[in-house]
Amino acid sequence: MEQQKQHTMEAAQQSTGFKREITLFDAIMIVTGGMIGSGIFIVTADISRAVVSPGNMLLVWAVSGFLTIVGAISYGELSSMFPKVGGQYVYLKEAYNKLVAFLYGWTLFLVIQTGVIAAVCVAFAKFTGVLFPWFSDNNVLFSIGGFDFSTVQLLAIVSIVGLTYINTRGVDSGKFIQNIFSSTKLIALFGLILLGLLFGVNETAIQANFSDFWGAQTATDGTSLLPPTSVALITAIGMAMVGALFSSDAWNNIGFSGDEIVNPKRTIVLSMVIGSAIVTGIYLLINLVYLLVLPMHGSAAATDIMGQGITYANNDRVGTAVAEIIGGYKATIAIALLIMISTFGCSNGAILSGARVYYAIAKDGLFFKNMGRLNKNGVPEVALWFQCIWACLLCLSGSYNQLLDYVIFAVMLFYILTIIGVFVLRVKRPDLPRPYRAFGYPILPALYVLLASAICVILLIYKPTYTWPGLIIVALGIPVYYYFGKKFSDQHTEE
Repeated sequence: MEQQKQHTMEAAQQSTGFKREITLFDAIMIVTGGMIGSGIFIVTADISRAVVSPGNMLLVWAVSGFLTIVGAISYGELSSMFPKVGGQYVYLKEAYNKLVAFLYGWTLFLVIQTGVIAAVCVAFAKFTGVLFPWFSDNNVLFSIGGFDFSTVQLLAIVSIVGLTYINTRGVDSGKFIQNIFSSTKLIALFGLILLGLLFGVNETAIQANFSDFWGAQTATDGTSLLPPTSVALITAIGMAMVGALFSSDAWNNIGFSGDEIVNPKRTIVLSMVIGSAIVTGIYLLINLVYLLVLPMHGSAAATDIMGQGITYANNDRVGTAVAEIIGGYKATIAIALLIMISTFGCSNGAILSGARVYYAIAKDGLFFKNMGRLNKNGVPEVALWFQCIWACLLCLSGSYNQLLDYVIFAVMLFYILTIIGVFVLRVKRPDLPRPYRAFGYPILPALYVLLASAICVILLIYKPTYTWPGLIIVALGIPVYYYFGKKFSDQHTEE
């Protein structure tokens, strides 16, 4: 009987056309590789300007990590119930309806996933310029009207096209690239932390940052800085968490590949929780190294690294500034190489995962029909190329960073809806098998919803220019949903 059951399961897996080749190690590499891009090397500067004290800066990263891990723990129940290609799209469809799910998939395609791919590949190209100066925003290959096409855009597009092609060769090719680059970046990041703790500790930075860890700080130009108090502090932390949360995002992307994962009911939740915990630990340690090497507050007018501090590091590149203090120019080259590896692996993970969602939408008749087909290698090749083309256009437009800012609110909103879906399905479908039940339910999922909702309210009140455009992008998907829904219905009527 058991053997017959096993054969039935294997037949069901084969009927999808996907190949189950992603192991737990592969999945953890996809999670960590997708989460770690260029953000950890940059966003700390902006966070430090918002919250002032070192204690609050680390608190922002700690709370962001806590939210990410709790999100993964709660989200895992849904992934064990519906371990299918499409991930979050499928969970939203099961908990609510196809419209809510489509609006998520639409926003993912229009800006979230493709915007991340474009932004990360451009970051890869810019840091390549540290080693090969020919790649520069100032090196314009041609101009048409007010549009300039630079060597940075060229390399970004070439990398997107190249990685897309590799992923069309099969999930095995995509995961091989991911394993190599993710494991390399993790080793390198631990190396940076170790070097910082052994050789980078600076008495000036320690005195400046730890003499009053939670309180007043003094900038290198002598300016006295007081952290905001009470409501203002909560607001500042809420707004500062945006950068930290996006640096920790993509922990859920492994769920998009449900039908390609070995033992998905166990592997997806384990990889999300383990991967999120690893990245959270790395982020906290790296920020501690930043505080041990550089004074938190500097002067915008300063020309030396110590004088600029974390807050005014050149182009917000805190990681590069710390590397230069530790090992001079050679260390700066090393950190540029690390960021290149990090961004390349991050973009590969985003490319591999995103296309699976568009495939699932197309299978429901809500996207272009060809996107719902697999090639001979068992991957959604057409969906991969659609994603590639749109990400390349975003590279050309140069507006991806602005679009990502606009969609922050929408991303958080969909996470909240998904975690609420755990509660919804406990009521709607209590008898559905749950191989994994959310740890700490209902307290931890409710805490996630509460904290994430508080961040959304803060953004809605204090950053309306970022929230309303994001909602408009989501709303634009409503007529698209009904267009494809009607088209799909008409096709079936004709048949």
